[in-house]
Amino acid sequence: MPQHQRQDFRLFHRLRVRWAEVDMQKIVFNAHYLMYFDTAITDYWRALGMPYEEGMASLGGDLYVVKATVEFHASARMDDQLDVALKCSRVGNSSLSFHGAIFRGDEHLISGELVYVFADPATQTSRPVPAALRELLQAFEAREDVLELQVGSWDQLGDGAAGLRRAVFVQEQGIPLELEMDAADATAVHAVARNRLGQVVGTGRLLQAEPGVGKIGRMAVHRVLRGSSVGRRVLLALMEAARARGDREVVLHAQRSAVGFYDRLGFQARGEPFQEAGIEHLEMVKPL
Repeated sequence: MPQHQRQDFRLFHRLRVRWAEVDMQKIVFNAHYLMYFDTAITDYWRALGMPYEEGMASLGGDLYVVKATVEFHASARMDDQLDVALKCSRVGNSSLSFHGAIFRGDEHLISGELVYVFADPATQTSRPVPAALRELLQAFEAREDVLELQVGSWDQLGDGAAGLRRAVFVQEQGIPLELEMDAADATAVHAVARNRLGQVVGTGRLLQAEPGVGKIGRMAVHRVLRGSSVGRRVLLALMEAARARGDREVVLHAQRSAVGFYDRLGFQARGEPFQEAGIEHLEMVKPL
């Protein structure tokens, strides 16, 4: 495999080499490089906006590794910070090829190739790569947007938003359904993010708290995609909707675990923490 430049790939995983990963010479055990690539592949699917298990189920198959190769150019050492980068280099009839590279700064240490076959999970016999998956990978590698953001009414977007909200708030967090689904949905502005397989992966709503003040709530992101850009994009879409109707500020009730997310987007805490639906929240506000 040839030596690669960093700009040939996208970065999908960053790590620092620890003691458990090195031998007596303080260089990385060879097998760990495959583990680094495997971790980066997980982040690759997240970057596609695709919850892997649900996405593959909707496509009627799964991916199985049939070939994994590693070529060594130089060794990684204890306490090195490494960047693991990947690209889907080929989509065949029933197989996918990924090329990877591990860098220390701009120094290319390791090359790798992973070949997967799309197959029936029950029989593990190969199947053609579905057109939807092929198009998704090609679009992503062409740096096209893999998410579609829609803003509209409950009549337009409620079916998709309701399913994700039930999964996040009712099933995960144990909030009673009668508290989660309320009459305010009918008059709210809703935002929904879908991936290229049509799966709803993010949602939120905008109410009118008072004249000039928008209230954002019901922010939900598929659990697999939290920490990606999905929540930020839904929030920005709702803020733009508030700005477009003339609101001067937006307010929201952030769950304690999400305060950092809103803080990074310029929201400021106001008042003391309080309980809502049995979960600690903090009011946060941002001028528009």
